[in-house]
Amino acid sequence: MQSEGLETLLSTTVASLGYELLELELNLTGKRRVVRLFIDADAGIDLMDCERVSQQVSAVLDVEDPIPGEYSLEVSSPGINRKLFTVEHFRRFMGSEVKIELKEPMDGRRRYRGHVIDVDDATVTVKVDNTDFRLPVAEIEVARLVPEY
Repeated sequence: MQSEGLETLLSTTVASLGYELLELELNLTGKRRVVRLFIDADAGIDLMDCERVSQQVSAVLDVEDPIPGEYSLEVSSPGINRKLFTVEHFRRFMGSEVKIELKEPMDGRRRYRGHVIDVDDATVTVKVDNTDFRLPVAEIEVARLVPEY
């Protein structure tokens, strides 16, 4: 099964339990083969949520058998420096400080650290040192919340 098919299968399973699959990481080479899921919910994620998803996903993987051989299944919360993947994620964290890295430089710059001040369907506006940068969502390679301590 292709990774896209696996992601669809697991996303549907996770959603049926009331959670969102944020990210699926596959490391199926080397000695330690791992299938890692990052999940989220409006109320946040605790250990019981991870266990619940792990049990259900494990059962689905056993039945569907999309990955040959042995591997470890890990289910985790997004953590304090969570990645942002979608426009909805940026909207949810409007006003928060983020670090964004673009796929390619825009006006000679790839990295931005500032506060999300606006989001539309195609761009995220980040205020960095009193300057607003409109960054195309399609050009964002990785975006993370900056932890508040």
